[in-house]
Amino acid sequence: MNERNHTIINEIFLLGFKNFHNLKILLFILLLAVYFVTICGNLLIIVLVSYSRALQSPMYFFLTQLSISDILLTTDIVPNSLVCIIAEELVMSFSGCITQFYIFAFSESLECFMLALMAYDRYLAICNPLRYTTIMTFALIYKMILISWILLASFLLVTTLSLFGLQFCGPNVIDHFFCDLAPILQLSCSETSALEMEVFWMSMVVVVLPSVMIVTSYGCIVATILSLSSNLQRRKAFSTCSSHLTVVGIFYGTLITVYMIPKKGVSLTASKVVSLLYTVVTPMLNPIIYSLRNQDIKDTIRKLKK
Repeated sequence: MNERNHTIINEIFLLGFKNFHNLKILLFILLLAVYFVTICGNLLIIVLVSYSRALQSPMYFFLTQLSISDILLTTDIVPNSLVCIIAEELVMSFSGCITQFYIFAFSESLECFMLALMAYDRYLAICNPLRYTTIMTFALIYKMILISWILLASFLLVTTLSLFGLQFCGPNVIDHFFCDLAPILQLSCSETSALEMEVFWMSMVVVVLPSVMIVTSYGCIVATILSLSSNLQRRKAFSTCSSHLTVVGIFYGTLITVYMIPKKGVSLTASKVVSLLYTVVTPMLNPIIYSLRNQDIKDTIRKLKK
């Protein structure tokens, strides 16, 4: 047996942004600024929805859940990334690395579910307005949110426990700024095909089904909007879901770029930059998009300023 089979991994070395050496200070300042804006923006959304009567509606309640998932994601990734930039590498315990992956996967999956529920909410509001208030009750909203949290936490716990069941015997270096699933599996000296199949079927539930729900909802919404008699009605109906459509486009656009486009010929630097988009930049953009393009939120902010 070689040395690889005798060495058990207890620590993980994240190389982070070593190939960004000349931009280290600039990258640190940018990441820190983005983190600050992300936390403040998402906390502002949560506070506004919690204390403003004008925002006490299902759509904004789902928006607070989206903000919670963004705060979880950026807090899971950015602080360690900042250490990576300063120290030029980060040493994490093996369990800490797996835990980071769990929180990352949970927050991304929660965002998928929340975007799907928000699309369903817009579908009911536009396509079935007379029954909207009787169907989309807060009792139903709380149940959907609770089920989403429990379902995702349980699914991802199974995957995480499966990761802990693998054998990791070196090397223990990940050339990335956080612990994603693929780099972790590359360190394993166990057979991972069963776990990869498990992840595939879980992704069908966590990613594909919400995507189908979003596409179906917006297909019905577009058909309903086109059937409206006046341009004013069409613009008003579309304006109620334009912010959500923008967030969906950015979120799924970056996910598809990272996980579905073949990596052959793509440099590590380019891969890290794209990963920064959906782990760091997207959580910052979500509250900005909803604040700038949503009249109710802008009105609430103006009232608070007075």
